[in-house]
Amino acid sequence: MKIRTDDEVVVISGKDKGKTGKVIRVDRKRGRVFVEGLNIVKRHQRANPARANAPVGVIEREGSIHVSNVAIVDPKDKKPTRVGTTRTEQGARMRVTKRSGTELD
Repeated sequence: MKIRTDDEVVVISGKDKGKTGKVIRVDRKRGRVFVEGLNIVKRHQRANPARANAPVGVIEREGSIHVSNVAIVDPKDKKPTRVGTTRTEQGARMRVTKRSGTELD
């Protein structure tokens, strides 16, 4: 998966299409990402004595979005782009945007 935590992404399909946000968590096993402030879902949570400080009631939080429905934002022109990899002179892998060739790491 070429999207990582703290990447700036734009949603390219779904109910939040066109909105941008920062990736807060990546679930590599399921191929999903959690984007800050997008795909807000409501969950009901009851009181639990084992977790005294946990919130109780109807809680709104970010839901997951499939990785194919988001694209990385190019740092140069703020438009969606694909991601490729290249190698540095030392042999380390570097993520690069396909749109402008900007290095992401």
